[in-house]
Amino acid sequence: MKLSRFYMPTLREAPQDAEIASHKFLLRGAFIRKSASGVYTYLPLGYRVVRKIEQIVREEMDRAGAQEILMSAIQPKEIWEASGRWDRFGPEMFKLTDRHDREFCLGPTAEEYFTTLIKDEVKSYKQLPLNLYQIQTKYRDEKRPRFGINRAREFTMKDGYSFDLDREGMEVSYHTMYEAYEKIFNRIGLDYVIVQGDNGAMGGNMSHEFIALSDTGEGVIAFGGDYAATEEKAEVTYTVQDKARVDLTEVTTPGVTTIEELAAFLSVTAKDCLKAVDLMVAGEPVVVFIPGDRTLNMAKLEGYLGVPEHDILPMTTEQIEAMGSVEGFTGPMGIDARIIVDRSVTAMKNVIVGANKKDTHLQGASYGRDFEGEDGGDLLVVEEGDTVPNSDIAYAFRRGIEVGNIFQLGTKYSDALEATVLDENGKAQVIWMGSYGVGITRTVSAVVEQCHDEDGIIWPVSVTPYHVIITVVKNKDEAQMALGESLYNQLLDAGYDVLLDDRAERPGVKFKDRDLIGIPLRITVGKGAAEHRVEYSTRKAMDTVELHADELMARIKTDLEHYDE
Repeated sequence: MKLSRFYMPTLREAPQDAEIASHKFLLRGAFIRKSASGVYTYLPLGYRVVRKIEQIVREEMDRAGAQEILMSAIQPKEIWEASGRWDRFGPEMFKLTDRHDREFCLGPTAEEYFTTLIKDEVKSYKQLPLNLYQIQTKYRDEKRPRFGINRAREFTMKDGYSFDLDREGMEVSYHTMYEAYEKIFNRIGLDYVIVQGDNGAMGGNMSHEFIALSDTGEGVIAFGGDYAATEEKAEVTYTVQDKARVDLTEVTTPGVTTIEELAAFLSVTAKDCLKAVDLMVAGEPVVVFIPGDRTLNMAKLEGYLGVPEHDILPMTTEQIEAMGSVEGFTGPMGIDARIIVDRSVTAMKNVIVGANKKDTHLQGASYGRDFEGEDGGDLLVVEEGDTVPNSDIAYAFRRGIEVGNIFQLGTKYSDALEATVLDENGKAQVIWMGSYGVGITRTVSAVVEQCHDEDGIIWPVSVTPYHVIITVVKNKDEAQMALGESLYNQLLDAGYDVLLDDRAERPGVKFKDRDLIGIPLRITVGKGAAEHRVEYSTRKAMDTVELHADELMARIKTDLEHYDE
């Protein structure tokens, strides 16, 4: 493609709302343009990258035995009601009504849709296993779209689903997809880790996330030894101090409403106190108690309660008083609320708790003697100093961008939508399912976060929009243009993706643009054109050498083969 006819409106400066490197360089390099909050247009350069990633995904999915289909982005309300997710997905779901008052959504994911597709078509165990996937636009009304295409309201995703006769078959399919995903992200060239994930609204019993490491990633990974998990999932082993039981006594604590203030006032540590988190869960009062020095992990609580995030809200002052307490002084005794405790609390003795009246706490409270509650299991956020389960290895932490996820769904959706097959004995069996997603457009962002410098993007060969860019320094110079055109045609005939910068721009503008857009191999046709000599460099190394034009083809072939090593 000749840049004189190419739509590439690069920017000298990034818009003020561009927060991270990928957002800045994708905007400046004319890969994307913002249409609305969390909604982007992919310009020619950007769409070529998207298609390169899609092709890698297709090749590995097809090699693993999956088959591609394409479903509508518009999904009927009925199938989401059957699974119980129409309300559970909450305000993130775009909902619409047609002229006949029938309700639909713009699909944020497609478990229900795929299950509905096969339930009336697949009737025998002989038709299983089956693995179907699509690459399609998805919609989620993010509360705070940010980081450009990393967290957008409209995005391209590969979602796939496996269907098996039993658990063992599902686990085989899951492992096959696990390996296929490794191949996908290895080919793309990402530096990534695989961690245990949180199933969240997807349901199921097991999941793994593929996380591209990045200091600007929203997610936090906790790892050590052979263990790795997301911050939402990482297990916390909290050591409870061994104390003797003492009598329960009331103490006046005027104006002391936080754990920090309480510990200072009574000359104790936060570990000696119990923290209350006052919540309304689907309209009902729930108080969660955790060690005073820790933070409640909302993802773990959501999993225990089986309710989505949007159904959990902080209590108001009035709601706290209605359950029989006072804001800042909630304790586990004598309140009209569901009480849930972190598992560590069940071993606690002689701790300080709220007395449910103003300016008052209780000292010497012991679980089992003075108060009780539902054991919610591990409900804590992992922190520095915590150790990996069943070891003395301290957790290390890294940030990252989730680019892929796989879930063992079990029979969650096939039960709800009555998807069964007849086994070899003619008996109906519920189908076992797995779900597998790759964030195509999010992967674009992840690649740029890992592959850039201060001047722009450094695309890996695997997903670069073009392999080579030829820059003609003076487009009015006949010798330069003739050599540039000749090299351009030779490279096209050899099967390479090539850009020819033949624009009537100053050399400095051309050089800045090519650094910005990050094409791996660069040929500069300048004053040596009459002798068929050019300058050659790679975007990664930026070291320039002078070559005869006849040497270029062999050099380009070699460099492209080894560029990503």
